[in-house]
Amino acid sequence: MCVFCAAVPIAGTLGAMANSKQRKQIHLAEEQGNPPPRVKIPAGYATAGVIGVLVICSAIYHTQTKLPF
Repeated sequence: MCVFCAAVPIAGTLGAMANSKQRKQIHLAEEQGNPPPRVKIPAGYATAGVIGVLVICSAIYHTQTKLPF
């Protein structure tokens, strides 16, 4: 299995954990009556972007002619 193919499920798992943590922080802030923390990039969008890049890189890697080095 290539590095790109192996990284897709890892990125998905880490992204799900980050999304869960982010949602928990927002929920706790709302329960305490505080404004939710500002988020520059939501974890779900960042995860989707990373997985998209990995899939594109994997497709390019697997369609290229195998080089001798």
